[in-house]
Order: sequence, then C-alpha cells, then structure tokens
Amino acid sequence: MADICQNAFNFDIRPAVGGQDFLVAFSNQKAVEWFDRWPDWHVPAIIIYGVAGCGKSHLANLFKIKSGALLITPSLLEEVGVSRILENETSCIVDDAEIGVDEETLLHLYNGLASAGGHLLMTAAKPPGLWGISLKDLESRLKSMPCVEIGLPDDRLLEAVFAKYFADRQLLVGADVVSYLLPRIERSLSMAQKIVEKIDQHSLAAGRKVTLPLVRQVLASNFD
Repeated sequence: MADICQNAFNFDIRPAVGGQDFLVAFSNQKAVEWFDRWPDWHVPAIIIYGVAGCGKSHLANLFKIKSGALLITPSLLEEVGVSRILENETSCIVDDAEIGVDEETLLHLYNGLASAGGHLLMTAAKPPGLWGISLKDLESRLKSMPCVEIGLPDDRLLEAVFAKYFADRQLLVGADVVSYLLPRIERSLSMAQKIVEKIDQHSLAAGRKVTLPLVRQVLASNFD
C-alpha cells in the first residue's frame, strides 16, 4: 500500500474545499492550465469536453469554488431567467452545455457575460462542432472559444485515484488489488470511485479485510 500511496502523492493536486482533490495528469493538464490561469483569461468563455467520468464536472466544481461562479441549471433558468442572472453574476458554469440549455439562452448568457467582462465555463461530452448548432450567431461564438479535451485516465492516474479513494476510507490495500482492478474496469474516475465504495461496503458487511479474493467477488457481483 505504501508504494501505491507514494505514487498518488507524486501527482500535482488541486485542493478542493469541502470536496475531493483533483489529481493533475497528462489527460487533463491543458484543462487545468486554464483553471489555474483564471481570472486572467484573454477570452470570455472556454469549453472543456470529454466522455462521462473523465473529470470535467469535477474540475468545473473546483472552478465554482475558486471563482464563485454560478452553476446554471434548467430549473434555475426557469425560476429566475437569464436576464436576472446577468444582473447579479459575472462568472457562470453550464454543465452538459450541448444539452443543458437551449441555444437562445446560451447565446444570451455568453453575450451578457462577455459585455460585462465576465467569464463562462462550459462542459460537454463532445466538441461544439458536433453539437448540431442551428443558431448561426451562437455557432460563430463557439468556434471562437478555446476548446480543451480531457482524455481518458491512463493507468498511472487510475492507480493514484484508487490509492487516494482507498486511503480516504482508511482501507489498507495491497498493490496486487489495484493491479487486478486496472485492466478490468471502465476507464473513468467515477467508476473507480464507485468500485471503491462497493469494495468498502462488501468489506464491512463481511467483516473482512480488502484482499484480492474479496475484490474478485465484488467485480463478479456486477455491483449488486
């Protein structure tokens, strides 16, 4: 376990207040550079995209903590409206931007923040060229934005994430457990967290330490 933890601590970490720390790796480094650069962005908006579980929403949450940005949701828009939001906010986040809000609203939000010298962070599963935008004004603005992909985590990052999740739960786990898990799971940070939660639950229920046989049982159970 000591070797696994050491690998985790060798990563650059962005601390989270009241949340999980974010490990910086090759797959997310360019996105993190934008996070670190704020508020000195030379553009009013950026897009971070990647498949589910890559960590983009996690990074957006850290941006929310750092900047005080407002997370825009459909329910908030319905209750308050974008014009009222722009009266009070200079930084906003739109998660799942390609499906989360309609095109007119997204354009209005972008224009308002840009005019006020504010900032907009958007996350998406795909780059904006694949969103199927029909509103030409919005399409042109999206094309002008920096668009940064977060790739799938590599083995080294997943190993560090497993080590951190196990350590957070005060579970002593051998290197053989993590080596067994790496080639057998969906390559996402969210899946790694889910698996550690299930392993912890099975360990507590059975009154057993986290060993390779127990981990095999958890994977074979399909997390039932």
